Amino acid sequence: MVATYADDTPRKVPGLADLHRMAMLLLSERTEQAASILVVGAGGGMEMKAMAEARREWTFTGVDPSAAMLDLARRYIEPFNDRIALIEGTVGTAPSGPFDGATCLLTLHFLDRHERLLTLKEIHRRLKPDARLVVAHHSVPSGGAERWMARSAAFADRASVDWEKATATATRMAGLPLLPAAEEEALLREAGFSDVELFYAAFSFRGWMATASAT
Repeated sequence: MVATYADDTPRKVPGLADLHRMAMLLLSERTEQAASILVVGAGGGMEMKAMAEARREWTFTGVDPSAAMLDLARRYIEPFNDRIALIEGTVGTAPSGPFDGATCLLTLHFLDRHERLLTLKEIHRRLKPDARLVVAHHSVPSGGAERWMARSAAFADRASVDWEKATATATRMAGLPLLPAAEEEALLREAGFSDVELFYAAFSFRGWMATASAT
């Protein structure tokens, strides 16, 4: 998976490059010019590279529990090493900040509800008041998980349109702790965020922006 991540992920996630640009723009609305951004689930380095290219005055701290994925990120972000620090671990190992903004892309769907809430709270704890968080991951309507996951699997298969194969892939992915959109938004609010708004939707993927409320 690590070896093919850079090639496979853009194929699997509709509009991935545009998602990265949207995240940068949404963070830009709330940040100073010389902003410090926390990237949770930074393995691979794609969003950090995209944001570093677009905003040369930003610095980044990326955290990820996978050493192999962080090695991939180091190769990907090499031109920006002077502005990016990578840390192996969960968000609890990240510096206390406070940060001017944060992203957590294609990560939270691996965490159950309890771990997801703890992660969001740890992110909130590290953000300045009114800083923005951008998240995006698998989230499907209640009762329609396999159908929407099959659509995403079919999108990723550029060789053919094979619904039997796509359904089998969706069945294998059924173990992911997917949550419906309403519960995702409720978790963000429970973690201390306000102004939760959907900005991205593509088959089984959803993305939200939220504001860190003062505590």
